[in-house]
Amino acid sequence: MLQASPSSFVILPAVAKIVCEPGWKWQKREKPMQNYDLFYVWSGEGTVVLNDRSYEVGKGSCFLFRPGDHPTATHNKQKPLVLTYIHFDVDIPVNDVPQSYREVLETVEFEHLLARYVRLFLSDVYGRDEESRLILKQLMIHLLRADTESPVEKKVSNQLSDVIQEVANYVRQHPGITHRVEDLAARAGLSPRYFSIKFKELIGSSVQSYIIRMRIERAEHLLVHTGMNVTEVADALGYRDIFFFSRQFKQYTGKSPSEIR
Repeated sequence: MLQASPSSFVILPAVAKIVCEPGWKWQKREKPMQNYDLFYVWSGEGTVVLNDRSYEVGKGSCFLFRPGDHPTATHNKQKPLVLTYIHFDVDIPVNDVPQSYREVLETVEFEHLLARYVRLFLSDVYGRDEESRLILKQLMIHLLRADTESPVEKKVSNQLSDVIQEVANYVRQHPGITHRVEDLAARAGLSPRYFSIKFKELIGSSVQSYIIRMRIERAEHLLVHTGMNVTEVADALGYRDIFFFSRQFKQYTGKSPSEIR
């Protein structure tokens, strides 16, 4: 599909982002699939069986079902699947088709493209079909690029994810420390700029927003479960100004600390 022009992509009406109902399951089709289906998991847990091979899926799991495939799926009703599916065709013969399954590691940009495609389908804005075809081509390029990564590149990507997750866990465990981006980047062995970019990609928020959110979550726990008063909690979490603490707490929770307590 790398050589296919965007105009060769055929947009089909079967497209959505959905939260699957607790009893949802995708039963085996009487006939094989007639077109391509890009199937991406945003969250949840489940099992997909494709042509008699089983895959345990979660966030980042991505399938490209092809004409002739026989997929089925179930999910954990306690952790329902949230997924996007996009059916499409290509009106020219193609050879370089992405692999049937992969786990998307760099999810931020990929998910942005998926969300944009679905929003376009639900609207009738000028140039909708043309932009949709461009997005489909971009999505295919992402998948083909992932298919061509060497084992070394994939290992580096996994190691980077582990490092960022370790730093995020460190912040969560020590919410009362005044964390500086420079210090956290040094802990990860990365430059502050690159660390900030990758942290947002992998964690889903900026470093500073994450630090504040962990601090407020800990404050909420202390107020509810320990009997500490607002001043004590603010002091324990490194706030020198109780009024600033109260404003920030309300900004993130919608309630003042005194209301929580």
